[in-house]
Amino acid sequence: MKDIHDESTWPVWANKTIDIVEPNPKWVEKGIQEKELLLNLLSTFGITEIQHYGSTSIPNLPAKPIIDLMPKIDSFQKIKEISLWLANHDWHYVPPNLDNRPWQRFFVKVINDKRVVHLHILLEGEERWDNQLLFRDLLRNNQQFIDEYAILKRNLAKKYSNDREAYTKTKTEFINYVLNS
Repeated sequence: MKDIHDESTWPVWANKTIDIVEPNPKWVEKGIQEKELLLNLLSTFGITEIQHYGSTSIPNLPAKPIIDLMPKIDSFQKIKEISLWLANHDWHYVPPNLDNRPWQRFFVKVINDKRVVHLHILLEGEERWDNQLLFRDLLRNNQQFIDEYAILKRNLAKKYSNDREAYTKTKTEFINYVLNS
């Protein structure tokens, strides 16, 4: 039996280093396209809203060139069906025991062994939904936050280039600072 915690057995895309690139104005358009594709694919499962959030949704912010999308769903009961459906469209399900975020179900769209889109499915009423959107909107409207976050992200990407979990966790203090400002 394959040990899911053994990184040597993970697919190539799961072990790519963190790469922060200059802002790309096409990210917003790409987010819109991916949202439309996913709404078409997932509307059968009761998903009616998907938000583009994360760094690629914020103009002028350097980022990992991966679109982050967030739909809401009324229950995780259909996740197995959703994962089978999305698997036909280049999506890979990352089970909660690997994702370590029980409040979401996580999928990665992979093209040519590279992550291109992350899908974070949240339950209706999950407070992280509002916080993610508030953080996005606060950054969109504050160039100083964008500049500070860009420096932080670049520094963390150098420090944690091979550790996505540490990279993500270490940004929490800044995120809380912005949300509480």
